[in-house]
Amino acid sequence: MSGWPVLDWPQWRETAVHLQLMTQIVGKVRVALTPWLNHGWHVPLYVTPRGLGSSPIPSEAGPFEIDFDFVDHRLRVATARGETRTLALAPGSIADFFAAVTDVLDELGIAAKLSTMPNEMPDPVRFPEDHAERPYDRASVEAFHAALCRVDHAFKTFRTGFLGKASPVHFFWGSFDLAVTRFSGRPAPRHPGGVPGLPDAVTREAYSHEVSSAGFWPGSDAYPRAAFYSYAYPTPDGFADAPIRPETARFEASLGEFILDYDDVRTAADPKAALAAFLQSAYEAAADLAGWDRAALDCAPGVPGKPRTVQ
Repeated sequence: MSGWPVLDWPQWRETAVHLQLMTQIVGKVRVALTPWLNHGWHVPLYVTPRGLGSSPIPSEAGPFEIDFDFVDHRLRVATARGETRTLALAPGSIADFFAAVTDVLDELGIAAKLSTMPNEMPDPVRFPEDHAERPYDRASVEAFHAALCRVDHAFKTFRTGFLGKASPVHFFWGSFDLAVTRFSGRPAPRHPGGVPGLPDAVTREAYSHEVSSAGFWPGSDAYPRAAFYSYAYPTPDGFADAPIRPETARFEASLGEFILDYDDVRTAADPKAALAAFLQSAYEAAADLAGWDRAALDCAPGVPGKPRTVQ
């Protein structure tokens, strides 16, 4: 892959909202059938070479998976029995998409009682009642996927430089972002909850232990630009004033986290190095200020085909 694509949130906002709602429907299928995993790790989707995938989902009818194909712009449901069904990713209403997905599940004998309320979205409308016609701009979705592929690779590389507990690189459909999280190994204070559109029990379980988390989102109405972020929970004293690289990164008090605009990475002389510097310096700020045992937790980034040297 060469180059980082342009992501213009105002230009593709309506398509992005449509796509986010579609990913929420698929994500809720996974939630309905998968046993709860710590920190909600059973919830997300994962970046694939062609889009986003659920990974295998258990059911009484046998395992299956659901994939968003952003190359052919199809939603694909495949079972262990060799059955495959596809739906078009296209302009239309969420009510129609929700009905089509549930019809496919019924046809395949997959019983799943789905929550119909969107999460973490302003003024949510239940899926079966959302008849608003929304666009689906293929070029914008393809650009988003191209960005996800680059960020997924960068986050996975960053993840190799840590020996402690770390999450996989997840795509969370509620917040519509790609994220990777490191853990100190210590329990955290009880989270106060209050995240809009997210039950407090979910938030408190997700933040049951100290974290340094980094992520990428394509934009939102609250912050209408694609950006990378990094935060700590609990936030250590002095975190907002910590020196972060590159110099275009900054602490956004309204968000409570460090921000590096995607365009600052995309247009950098070395985008990979700029993003790596942001991820590492924000982690170091969180870990050092909170007193993490970095001597036991940190290691050199992994190299393909070469086992890590154990002292």
